[in-house]
Amino acid sequence: MRAPLALALTAALLLVGCGTAPPSRPPPVSHVSADEASDVAIHALGLVGTRYRYGGNTPAGGFDCSGLINYVFRNSRAQLLPPRTVLQLSQWGAPVPGDALRTGDLVIFDPSSSPTHAGIYVGDGRFVHAPSTGGDVRMDRLDSKYWSRQKVSFRRP
Repeated sequence: MRAPLALALTAALLLVGCGTAPPSRPPPVSHVSADEASDVAIHALGLVGTRYRYGGNTPAGGFDCSGLINYVFRNSRAQLLPPRTVLQLSQWGAPVPGDALRTGDLVIFDPSSSPTHAGIYVGDGRFVHAPSTGGDVRMDRLDSKYWSRQKVSFRRP
């Protein structure tokens, strides 16, 4: 009687083990070349003026900040599929010190707690982002009165 019970218990444990989801892994990191990074910046600049829309990820429908980044990287020569949320973007790629920024790097705001906003660095201290409801995709300076007071980190895809 013990053998059938042990066999049934073993089979049940095996089935439970097969039914669990594999642990989630971060998306693979692909290093973007300097030429691809430049193309990312050009694509981002071309979307300045597109309307903001929460959850938006197309020029026709509008963009939120992570939707803009996702769209630009997918449709540029880089052809990467970035994560869709700011939190996931804050962990994508490799950290970059502020004095080593190049076009195409990500600008992540409030990295020490829960990241709140992101944009694409386009050079000369400027970044493109989809700022907020009622606004449009625009280019701002990192050293502007508002943005210079924000906690910021940088990531290179």
